[in-house]
Amino acid sequence: MESIVRKYINWKKTGKKLKALREHNLQLIRYACYVCHFDEANCDGNCETCNFDVSLDNRITRKELAKVFDTGESVIVNWENGDTPVPLDDLFLYCQISGKELKDIIAY
Repeated sequence: MESIVRKYINWKKTGKKLKALREHNLQLIRYACYVCHFDEANCDGNCETCNFDVSLDNRITRKELAKVFDTGESVIVNWENGDTPVPLDDLFLYCQISGKELKDIIAY
């Protein structure tokens, strides 16, 4: 019988991966922009302003990502600093919208 080894998530390293993903994942950037553009309070109706030119600095702000996850900016800061574990459903959402697998995001 195989023994089962419990793995512990290193939230500091995982948080660094999440920060890098927020800053450099084009698919996540597009999703965040989509959410912001279709927020009725902030929508200007002109989504062509998002050209997603990869050569430009198109990083997602923590504020924008907080809107995607329907949470506060301080929660995103805590996730990225490794101070607070990320709920599993939010990790799955990260994976789904960024095109990554869970094993690519979590650091053991």
